[in-house]
Amino acid sequence: MIRVIVSGAAGHMGRILTEKIALDTELVLAGSVDPNGEGMAKDLASCTAEADAVIDFSNHLGTEALLTEAVKRGLPVVLCTTGHTEEERKLITDASGTIPVFLSANMSLGVAILMRLVRQVAAQFPSDAEIVETHHRRKLDAPSGTAMALARAIQAERPGYEIVTGRSGMQKRNPTDISVQAVRMGNIAGIHEVFFGSDTETLTLKHEAHDRGVFADGAIAAAKFIAGKPAGLYDMEDLLS
Repeated sequence: MIRVIVSGAAGHMGRILTEKIALDTELVLAGSVDPNGEGMAKDLASCTAEADAVIDFSNHLGTEALLTEAVKRGLPVVLCTTGHTEEERKLITDASGTIPVFLSANMSLGVAILMRLVRQVAAQFPSDAEIVETHHRRKLDAPSGTAMALARAIQAERPGYEIVTGRSGMQKRNPTDISVQAVRMGNIAGIHEVFFGSDTETLTLKHEAHDRGVFADGAIAAAKFIAGKPAGLYDMEDLLS
């Protein structure tokens, strides 16, 4: 059995994850961490449970404290938070030199496959590239981490292209723009659409999450994947491969 600590356990995703862990025959919930959770440890440092991995669905602002304690305990981490700053990304990279860290802008296996397809199209289909992401009104970061990861995937295949977020004013589209637009409304779990358009045809790739449980499923798969792995920075591509 793989013993898991859930960070952010009192939040919406944390509760979904906890319920799914209870139904998984390969996992056991070792501890719950959340500063707002009744009867829960307030942070990882105050959670004394023995575990094989921690899954973090809290907030990127707690990344430093979480990683510091995980490194101290040699505890593998699955980071499901988004919106990391450059400084936080450096902390993640540094921590991965000591412990296994799984980081993905989106924990959906479908999105991981979408990333592969986007890279292939960006490399083989000369065209304009536009991304539109839609999420529920409560989401804090915009554009989403997934949309930016998709944009960076295109940029990797098209050196010299620039990622542009939002569009306003009187100006023509730059041919080397990778434009990212964000929509916030209702209770939408997540939609990501990538449009590639030439003068004569358009190719559209779309992923839609019907239920937030898909992200918990991906996090569980990631925890099973990195438990017992050597130190390093892992992502969904590693899991798929």
